[in-house]
Amino acid sequence: MMQRPPHEDFSLKETKPHLGGGKATGDKLTNTYDLVEQMQYLYVRVVKARELPSKDITGSCDPYTEVRLGNYKGMTRHFEKKTNPEWNQVFAFSKDRIQAAVLEVTVKDKDVIKDDFIGRVLFDLHEVPKRVPPDSPLAPQWYRLEERNGGKLKGELMLAVWWGTQADEAFSEAWHSDAATVSWADGLANIRSKVYLSPKLWYLRVNVIEAQDLIPTDKTRFPEVFVKVILGNQALRTRISTNKSINPMWNEDLMFVAAEPFEEPLILSVQDRVAPNKDDELGRCVIPLQYVERRLDHKAINTRWFNLEKHAIIEGEKKKEVQFATRIHMRISLEGGYHVLDESTHYSSDLRPTAKQLWKNSIGVLEVGILSAHGLTPMKTKDGRAATDAYCVAKYGNKWIRTRTIVDSFAPKWNEQYTWEVFDPCTVVTIGVFDNCHLQNGGDKAGGPKDSRIGKVRVRLSTLETDRVYTHSYPLLVLHSNGVKKMGEIHLAVRFTCSNLLNMMHMYSYPLLPKMHYMYPLTVTQLDSLRHQATQIVSTRLSRAEPPLRKEVVEYMLDVGSHMWSMRRSKANFFRINGVLGGLVAIGKWFDQICNWKNPITTVLIHILFLILVLYPELILPTIFLYMFLIGIWNYKWRPRNPPHMDMRLSCADNAHPDELDEEFDTFPTSRVPDLVKMRYDRLRSIAGRIQTVIGDLATQGERVQSLISWRDPRATAMFVTFCLVAAIVLYVTPFQVVALISGFYVLRHPKFRHKLPGLPLNFFRRLPAKTDSML
Repeated sequence: MMQRPPHEDFSLKETKPHLGGGKATGDKLTNTYDLVEQMQYLYVRVVKARELPSKDITGSCDPYTEVRLGNYKGMTRHFEKKTNPEWNQVFAFSKDRIQAAVLEVTVKDKDVIKDDFIGRVLFDLHEVPKRVPPDSPLAPQWYRLEERNGGKLKGELMLAVWWGTQADEAFSEAWHSDAATVSWADGLANIRSKVYLSPKLWYLRVNVIEAQDLIPTDKTRFPEVFVKVILGNQALRTRISTNKSINPMWNEDLMFVAAEPFEEPLILSVQDRVAPNKDDELGRCVIPLQYVERRLDHKAINTRWFNLEKHAIIEGEKKKEVQFATRIHMRISLEGGYHVLDESTHYSSDLRPTAKQLWKNSIGVLEVGILSAHGLTPMKTKDGRAATDAYCVAKYGNKWIRTRTIVDSFAPKWNEQYTWEVFDPCTVVTIGVFDNCHLQNGGDKAGGPKDSRIGKVRVRLSTLETDRVYTHSYPLLVLHSNGVKKMGEIHLAVRFTCSNLLNMMHMYSYPLLPKMHYMYPLTVTQLDSLRHQATQIVSTRLSRAEPPLRKEVVEYMLDVGSHMWSMRRSKANFFRINGVLGGLVAIGKWFDQICNWKNPITTVLIHILFLILVLYPELILPTIFLYMFLIGIWNYKWRPRNPPHMDMRLSCADNAHPDELDEEFDTFPTSRVPDLVKMRYDRLRSIAGRIQTVIGDLATQGERVQSLISWRDPRATAMFVTFCLVAAIVLYVTPFQVVALISGFYVLRHPKFRHKLPGLPLNFFRRLPAKTDSML
C-alpha cells in the first residue's frame, strides 16, 4: 500500500492573490471586477506583406515571417510562390519571461536546405505603446524591410505591436510564448483556449403497440414475434408477444438518447424467433428523427401506423419489397420535458428540461478564474527529461471550457476567466487538470497516447456565499492502483453572483428535476442505461470538435464508471452513516448521564423541564423548534468558511488495503480468477454495487438533516432557522389539539387531494448539500 509522505499537505488553503490589479480581501474584490491576476503581454500582429523581392530561380518566393524576442521565436505559416502574402496572425510574449530589449520581425523565404533572409523590422520595447481594453484595436502600419546592416530593401510588412493583458481580444487567437516549442502550423489549435457546447440531448420514447398482418416465412407454426429497435449504437428489443399470431401485441416502451443534429435514423425491425439464436426478419421501417413529434408535457400524443418493408433476394440482389398490408402501430415522441442525465446525479451542473420553452429565468452568474497550478507531478518524459504540458477543463451546464496548454511547466499560470449563467444554485461546477499528450506531429491525429488526468475539483454553488470571491488552492488528488497520490495544487478564484435573491430562495421549493421525472418516472435500470448512452454521445461529439475535447477527458469529467463496486467506497459510505448516527449516539450517552446523575444540576433542570412539558403539553413543539432555532443561530459562529473539496480521509483513500485497490482497478468482468469464481465474484460486485449506492443515499439523507443548521448552505439554513422561529411562535399561540387534528387529517387526506409532484418540504430537503461533493 502506498503510504502518504509525512510532509505532503492535502488541505485546502485560502490565498490572497492580486486579482485584476486589485486585491482579493476574501469577501469582496476591490478596484476591479476581474477574477484573474493581470498578466502583461507583448502582442505582435503580422498582417501581410507586399512587393517582396524574389529569391527563387522562378522569380518568386515562399515567404513566412519569424517573430523573435530573445530566446522565444514564433513563425507564421508559409505561402508558396507569393510576393504579396496575407497571414493575419497574432503572437503574444509574456512580459515575465522577456529578457530582451529589441523585438525582431524577419521575413524569410522557405527553402529545402536553408531558408533565405528577405528583410526585417526591429522595435525597441521601450517605445511600444500600451493598450488598455476596451480601447479600440491598434491599427497596423506598413514598415519598410531592412537589411541586416540597416539598409532599406524593397518590400513592406504590415504590423501592429502593442503592450496588453489577457483581457485583450487578441489573447485567445494568439500564439503564446508559453508554447514556444510548438510552431503555428504544428498543433497550435491543440494548445489554445476553447469553449465547447454539449450537444442537445433528448429522450426518445418508442411505444411499440401492435403489428398487423405479418407474413411469417414458415406458415406451419405460430410465430414468436418481437420488435428490435436501433438508434445509432443503441439497440433494444421488446419481449416476445404473448399473442402468437400474425397480429401480435406488445404495448411496451423503449427509451433511447438522441442528440441534435439528428444524424442517425430510427430503425425498427419485426422479427420472428424461429429457433434458438436464429431470428427471421418479417419487415422493417426507417424513421428519420427530424419528423418525430416533440412532447413537452405529460399529455399523450397520437399514435401512427407505419408500413413495413421487407428485403427480399431477387436474382442475386437485395431489393426492398413494400408490403402495404403489413403495418406496425406505434407512438414515437421526443421527450422535451425530461432532463437527460449525462452526469452523476450527485454532481449535476444542469437540471433543466431539454425543451427550451420550459426553462425558467436565470438566477445569477458563476465566474471562475483559473489562476495557476503548482507542484504538478511530471507526467511524461520529453527529450530525456521529465515534463508536464498542463491544461484545465471546466464544465458547468452545457458549456465546457478548455484553457490553453502551458508547455513544459510544473507551475503553469493560466489566468483565464470564464462565466456561466446559473439556473439552479444546487448544482456543481467541475474543474479538471490534464496533461496534453498530443502536441507533436500536428497534435490532433487520431489514436496515439491519451491525455493523462492530473486531478479535479468540484464546487457546489449552494455552499458559496453570494457576491463573495473565494480564492483557494485546491489539492489535486488521483487514486491509483497503488494508492492515493497528490498530483499538485490548482489555484482558483470563484464568485457566485445572484441577480434576484427572491427567485433563488424560491428555487428551494421546486422539485430538483423537471416534472416529467415524477409524472412518468424512469426506472433505476433505465436511468443507468440512458446515462451511459448520453455520456457516450457527448464524448463522441466533443471528440469530433476542432480541436477535439478528447474522450478520456470527457469521461473523467462526467465520472463514467463511478457506479462500479469498490470496497473502499463502501467503507467510506459506512463511516459516513456512522458519522450521521454519531449524533444520536451522543444524545443517548448524554441522556444516560442525566439518568445516572453525573451532573446533578443538569439533571434537576431536566426534571423541571420535563414536569413543565407534562403539565403544559402545548409547549412541546414550540420548545423543540425554538431549541433548533437557537442551535442554528449558535452554529452560525462556526459555519464553514471555505468551499468543500476532495477529502482523502472521508474517501478512505489514505488507508485502503492493496487488495481492495486491486479489486477496484480490476477489469469487469474480472481477469483474476477461474470461471466459477469469476461468475460468483462478478455477481457479488454487482449486488454490492447496489448496496453501496443505497448506503450512500442513506448517508446523504442523514447529512442533509445535519446541514439544516450547519450553514453549509447559508441560504437554506437561514430559511430553515427563520421557519423554526415562525413555527415556534405559531405553535405557541395555537392549541396543541388543533395542530394534532390538522396534521392527522392532512396525513389521512383523500388521494384526490394528493399531487404526484413532491411537496415543498421534500423539495427543500432534497436540495440540501451533503458530503457527496467531497467524495473522491
